[in-house]
Amino acid sequence: MSVLTKDFKYVGKSFPIHDAQQKVSGDLKYLSDMTLPNMLYAKLLLSPIAHGLIASIDTSKAEALPGVIGVFTHLNTPSKAYSRYRIIPDQDFCLEDERLLTDKVRFVGDRVAAVVATSKETAKQAIALIQVEYEALPVLSTPEKALQEQETKIHPMGNLIHKYEYKLGEQVLLSEDCVVVETLTSTQKMHHAAMETHVCLADFDSSGKLTLWAACQGAFGVRTIVADLLELSYNKVRVIKVPMGGSFGGRQETILEPITAFLAKEVRRPVKLTLTREETIISTMTRPATTSRIRTKVTMEGILADCSVNTIVDAGAYATSSIDNTYAMSKKICKLYRIPYYEHSGKTVYTNTPVAGGARGWGAPEIMTALEIHMDAVAKSLKMDVVEFRLKNLVHPYDLDKASHISLGNAHVIECLKKGAAAFCWSKRYYREPNPNQARVRKGVGLACAAHKNGMYGGFPEHSTMTLKMNEDGSFILNTGLHELGCGTITSIKQITAEVLDIELDKITVLEADTEYGPYDFGSYGSRVTYICGACAYEVAKRLKEILLECAAHNLQKPKQYLAVEQGRVKIIGNESQSMSYRAIATTAKIKDNIDIVVTHTYHGTSNPGAYAAHFAEVAVDTETGRVRIVDYLAAHDIGKAINPGMVEGQIQGGVQMGIGYALYEELRIGRDGSILNGSFKNYHLLNAPDMPTVKTLLIEEGGDEGPFGAKSIGEIAFVPVAAAVVNAVNNALGTSLSELPLTPEKILASLKK
Repeated sequence: MSVLTKDFKYVGKSFPIHDAQQKVSGDLKYLSDMTLPNMLYAKLLLSPIAHGLIASIDTSKAEALPGVIGVFTHLNTPSKAYSRYRIIPDQDFCLEDERLLTDKVRFVGDRVAAVVATSKETAKQAIALIQVEYEALPVLSTPEKALQEQETKIHPMGNLIHKYEYKLGEQVLLSEDCVVVETLTSTQKMHHAAMETHVCLADFDSSGKLTLWAACQGAFGVRTIVADLLELSYNKVRVIKVPMGGSFGGRQETILEPITAFLAKEVRRPVKLTLTREETIISTMTRPATTSRIRTKVTMEGILADCSVNTIVDAGAYATSSIDNTYAMSKKICKLYRIPYYEHSGKTVYTNTPVAGGARGWGAPEIMTALEIHMDAVAKSLKMDVVEFRLKNLVHPYDLDKASHISLGNAHVIECLKKGAAAFCWSKRYYREPNPNQARVRKGVGLACAAHKNGMYGGFPEHSTMTLKMNEDGSFILNTGLHELGCGTITSIKQITAEVLDIELDKITVLEADTEYGPYDFGSYGSRVTYICGACAYEVAKRLKEILLECAAHNLQKPKQYLAVEQGRVKIIGNESQSMSYRAIATTAKIKDNIDIVVTHTYHGTSNPGAYAAHFAEVAVDTETGRVRIVDYLAAHDIGKAINPGMVEGQIQGGVQMGIGYALYEELRIGRDGSILNGSFKNYHLLNAPDMPTVKTLLIEEGGDEGPFGAKSIGEIAFVPVAAAVVNAVNNALGTSLSELPLTPEKILASLKK
């Protein structure tokens, strides 16, 4: 589908996000702003302890409070367990271990009770009146402790949720000398920090129909979980995706919708549940904490011979997506490097900590951070330049992914690294020996390469369905199952459609997911939206264009091979005076030909090429305070074709900001007793705009894959290499080998003392 030699009118141009004016004017209605007639308000009671049985619970005072409609606990809610991660019925690796309201709390923030009242204030007062006695149990706050103390079971099955091991390739006996390097890297739990906190609105009407307004990433996944849990037929559950204030993976799983739906069904009135920032931080989900031990054997010439990885993923109190996340980590390395023999073992472990789940990059940031810190260590052991070492081992275009046995497509990570290093003046700035500068503030540079995917093909069903219809005036409505997360999906889809039909963007309306009125789509995750959903938009527009040409051919009395579309008209090639407007074609089709110009198409993914990046960072480290400042940053990306370059750059800049926070600041800190030590933005530190460097971008646009006009993903890969590039730069500046994230001032100072 790559057509890079053509000049485009809409693709490759920067347009603002479709709702920009509404956002800046304050007119856009988020779910937090929505109200319904007779709407009630819900509030949750969250556990203050990390592990314990509910010995007794007294709700009488709360029930007696004027304005309280209902109080719910484990005693009057379904005992049926479910998995919030499930996307489709009977999905693999979805442990059903969570209840609406629990009788055994497993982390600080677990759901104990819910109140429904006529006002937010009343609901809050009622929650404070509920009296709970807990029988405390030993707290297992780390995977290591959970694996050691198996007599304390967080869930009946034990604390080890899942383990696996697989091997790819054959070990090679090396006759010459080789180097063996081993490193251990740990990454932390991290809050998604979307601007809008979690919220849900549900209504169960007198006809027995449940409607959910959800700021979610997968409306059909929400439907399957809620309908099955409440034993409702799918045609009786409608999920409407509404505008959201960011996600970063934090709304991929069905967190608030089940409890809100249940409450609405019980009280037979609309119910709205809105979490505070603290409640969102502790009780929804986090990026998983991981440890990865990597051991590689390398020839003296710098060629990788084998690589073994052992990973432990902290799932928190419930399994959700953590088994899949552990598997995902094991599938990334062979997308980036040519490795003759590769083995990976992984464990997914319950702990008495906040629930881990989907987060931007889906396992890639965790394993690529560990891998790229490790690759710097290998290069240093060989006394080889880190760029030179990587160039010897990176994958080439159309290599076969050893893990999936699928082509990596037109992979240009080598070009990213070469062009990025040249633009960054790498060879002049990198200290191959220990930094000779012993001043208080020391500078250093670091880089990291990264690989990610384009959709779910090869490991999960992958398709998308859209319906494109032409209105009587020649405008279009594209009905989709898309989920705009605030990153410009709707605008990009409009650009793709507009390019095929040669019509202005404002003549196209793109509808988002609605399980009752829209076509099916799996959701916005897995870097699938541009590559899969964008390809679906391209194909459905192409099919409708054929109908346009056929209708025009009939009216213009000219075979369609002599016709072309241009600026909302069909013209005869070489005789532009003879043409028909889209309006005339649509009207004639309805009145004279008695047909409706509408196309429904299901696009099936048949490939999954790699998305690639090479990032370069320069840091300045204050050796007296341990503070790190990023002074320069360059991101080179193999994008295939940038549908909207401005939005691509915005995604990269946002990914860099999040990645710097991952490397240096952000961590959900948890005490040994499972208590949350920084449950608000007062002490959960994000990288603020004044601390951001200017992020230069370098886009490699070589197309060659099946995305629309050759496009590949950007939203997740933009985040993946950042932390490793920053950590490697700090180690370059200080001559250290830091690998425990985040690199807080305390850790940096302790390392310098050593």
